[in-house]
Amino acid sequence: PVREAIRRLTAEGALLPQGNRRVAVPQLSAEMLDQVAFARLAIEPKLAALAAPRLTPAQIDRLEAIDAAVNRAIDGGKLPDYLAANHAFHFALYEAAGAPVLLDLARSLWLRAGPSLRAVIDRYGREVAPDLHREALTAMRAGDAAALAAAIERDIQQGVDHVRQALSESA
Repeated sequence: PVREAIRRLTAEGALLPQGNRRVAVPQLSAEMLDQVAFARLAIEPKLAALAAPRLTPAQIDRLEAIDAAVNRAIDGGKLPDYLAANHAFHFALYEAAGAPVLLDLARSLWLRAGPSLRAVIDRYGREVAPDLHREALTAMRAGDAAALAAAIERDIQQGVDHVRQALSESA
């Protein structure tokens, strides 16, 4: 099982083969960040817009509970909890879209950037960015697909800007 997981992560670009059956987490560069950001901004707001008319009140309640965990992590300065809850929020929303191809692409992007993103933020960006999910939740309750897509776009861009700043400070 471990060998298969490593093979899959290597195939997805989340790990790099180092020879002699070793792997490493790829270094996050500004160029890689730009590519991942471009793809995320193309795919994830679309997933959010597709999810908007499909979300049930129970799903929105669940997203609000997840966002409360995001806020607790921010308030406590707990980066690992923040990253886990933020991921859970985005994918609970995207799974409601009913678009498995786009969902797989989003997962692949998060998988590809996740380990190096975590390392950059952990090393250089101890300050957790403010939570912008409240805007998305308001759009969900209103059933406003365009506003939800725009809120997710702003949330992604804020995260990218934060990581870009951490990368520039590390250079």
